[in-house]
Amino acid sequence: METEVIALGLPFGKVTNILMLKGKNQAFLEMASEEAAVTMVNYYTAITPHLRNQPIYIQYSNHKELKTDSALNQRAQAVLQAVTAVQTASTPLTGTTASESAVTPAQSPVLRVIIDNMYYPVTLDVLYQIFSKFGPVLKIITFTKNNQFQALLQYSDPMNAQQAKLALDGQNIYNACCTLRIDFSKLVNLNVKYNNDKSRDYTRPELPSGDGQPAMDPAIAAAFAKESSLLGTPGMMSGPYSGGSGFPSSLSFTQSAAVPGSLSPLAMPGAAAAVGRVAMSGIVSANHSVLLVSNLNDEMVSPQSLFTLFGVYGDVQRVKILYNKKDSALVQMADVNQAQLAMSHLNGQKMYGKIIRVTLSKHQTVQLPREGLDDQGLTKDFTNSPLHRFKKPGSKNFQNIFPPSATLHLSNIPPSIIEDDLKTLFIKSGGKVRGFKFFQRDHKMALLQMCSVEEAIQALIDLHNYDLGENHHLRVSFSKSTI
Repeated sequence: METEVIALGLPFGKVTNILMLKGKNQAFLEMASEEAAVTMVNYYTAITPHLRNQPIYIQYSNHKELKTDSALNQRAQAVLQAVTAVQTASTPLTGTTASESAVTPAQSPVLRVIIDNMYYPVTLDVLYQIFSKFGPVLKIITFTKNNQFQALLQYSDPMNAQQAKLALDGQNIYNACCTLRIDFSKLVNLNVKYNNDKSRDYTRPELPSGDGQPAMDPAIAAAFAKESSLLGTPGMMSGPYSGGSGFPSSLSFTQSAAVPGSLSPLAMPGAAAAVGRVAMSGIVSANHSVLLVSNLNDEMVSPQSLFTLFGVYGDVQRVKILYNKKDSALVQMADVNQAQLAMSHLNGQKMYGKIIRVTLSKHQTVQLPREGLDDQGLTKDFTNSPLHRFKKPGSKNFQNIFPPSATLHLSNIPPSIIEDDLKTLFIKSGGKVRGFKFFQRDHKMALLQMCSVEEAIQALIDLHNYDLGENHHLRVSFSKSTI
């Protein structure tokens, strides 16, 4: 807790003393200058910070300086000394244990960031807005490794990296999900070749976007630039790749995730604007929960197959395959956040042998056919489907959403079903099974690995909710694990 309290003050200047009154749930924080204290109080008066999901209220103290008993306040002083050592680029004081100091000298200006429990997509621009509060962010590279979204982020100064790690490690970007895991990278400099959705060098806006990665349209960037942001406009760069200034802020709410040390969960409607970015086709509207899915295999696709696949990322309400263009469909999700999640994970995946394209639709709802009109079964209403994965608030399914992968998580397996039964079932879906294992403690669950992501997608579409007998219907989802 001491580290988190200190982190509240770090962005505003040097923290010179701390006193924790745990019995009263209070703390005193002494800043190096009155100017730093004024700036800090003014900032947090407008935006209430949160620590461990509790609101924190900050005001001036009557004390001119803190006089602390080091014996009674030993842990807090150890943490403060360690932070001070980092701020002055010196080595930590000897005699403090690792658990007491909670901080080590920064070796690199490059951080490695892993996002756990990524229920809502996190974009490069969201990372920029959060991390730039601790100093100039020069470069960001994002990638997926071991089915986890990761990023390498370079500051101009190792001290900025240290402060960001101290304040943000273990915090949630959004409510109860998208947890930041931060370590120092062994790299000291990032080599960015392209400015696009996956990598950005803010010092070189002239870089190309790269093959298959369209550059940000200047007109769209200009339209986004008119949006106000609670974070303000990063002053380091201008142009389409200026970070937060080019896009609506996901952080412009009464609780700001960029508040150092608090990172209170964001209001979800704003997340949509950030994660959707431009969807490569236009400006994201915060109300749209309808997706346009194109380049479908019109001979194989059905409303049910789209419901099953998109249902991995949200509760699908309605599906309409277009009458005059049967390789395209509209999929209506329960809300805009689920639509963004499905779009980010399924765009570019193979379904029935074709690479599908998923974008936000201009439609705000999928219309059902007029009563008595036969539309050949191309439209289906799933509003009351019992197969929705996310209708229960707080469901564990919220914590187990992963990108499409070759490894599938199987659950609700009856005791009579053995490994060979399941392997045979999945081979019949048209693929090959590379690996299988039951969970040691619970044979109701297993991991099954297909030869490719495409085969796994097909198997999930075919076999999710498959009747295994004994009143057990198989549950299938993508896994981040490998066998």
